[in-house]
Amino acid sequence: MGRREDYVEKLTRYVKANLKKGYTLESLKWALVNQGHSRLEVAKAIERVEQELSQEAPVLNTKPEIKYEVLEPENATAEKKPFWKRLFGK
Repeated sequence: MGRREDYVEKLTRYVKANLKKGYTLESLKWALVNQGHSRLEVAKAIERVEQELSQEAPVLNTKPEIKYEVLEPENATAEKKPFWKRLFGK
């Protein structure tokens, strides 16, 4: 089993390196499968990468504070004239 673990470890390093280059997990998965790698071993490597990256991700302890402010338009207090009075200027 040690040989298989080395193989999965190599795939894991490959996936991590290419994620840093900007490739997506899905594209890497299908690229490896199309190159002849076992789907099971590719899935194991991607699972390991996800676990390692989740451990490296920072933990956010604070919640964002949302502030609401009601803004009224400048002419909100002006009386609105009916359509006919605006049209004929009365």
